[in-house]
Amino acid sequence: MFTYNFEHIFSYTATLNLPERIGPVAEGIKANFYVTGGKVEGPKVKGKVLPVGGDWLTIRTDGVGILDVRATMETHDAALIYTAYSGMMDLGKDGYQKVLQRNLPAIIHIQSAPRYYTAHPEYQWLNRVQCVGIGQFEIAKLEVSFDIYAIRSGGV
Repeated sequence: MFTYNFEHIFSYTATLNLPERIGPVAEGIKANFYVTGGKVEGPKVKGKVLPVGGDWLTIRTDGVGILDVRATMETHDAALIYTAYSGMMDLGKDGYQKVLQRNLPAIIHIQSAPRYYTAHPEYQWLNRVQCVGIGQFEIAKLEVSFDIYAIRSGGV
């Protein structure tokens, strides 16, 4: 087995617009959520989520939601950090039908695998780590929240 640990680098909350519902297509239900802002806090990164980017979400017919997210953060010291990630949320076997009926739970749990990109010298270490995100989407607030952890392996 491999030696690894998870290092909490920050948590964030982002607010979203009401979704642009593309509707059922061959791949499932497509809905686009656009970021309106947010806050980043943590031991390694602090700042805000900029009002750019979004999630181009697909809800498959088996009830699994597949995230396709791109967003930008600005740190308290003016560094810009771009993120892109995929992820998933399991709405249950009847999740597709629940989305069609607009009958979803108040909170949906999410797992993601974000990568971060920046040219700022203080944060270039982010370019070298794979992260995992554990989060949730609170429907009534149109708000997503994540705890972000860097995966550290082999003494790195």
